[in-house]
Amino acid sequence: MRIDVDRDKCEGLGMCESMAHEFFEVDDDDVMHVLDEQPAEEHRKVVTAAVNSCPVLALSLVD
Repeated sequence: MRIDVDRDKCEGLGMCESMAHEFFEVDDDDVMHVLDEQPAEEHRKVVTAAVNSCPVLALSLVD
């Protein structure tokens, strides 16, 4: 699985970070960074929840 980010949509709101801080980080300029673009399958549940929490639908998972 790979985390995909649509940078045109991302507003750096931080919902993903609050749901899965070990995979997402929003810096001081409100720019979101994916800390692990290819998380292990064992993290699918938490990563999926974080991706689904994005209010602007900027995140998706690619298998």
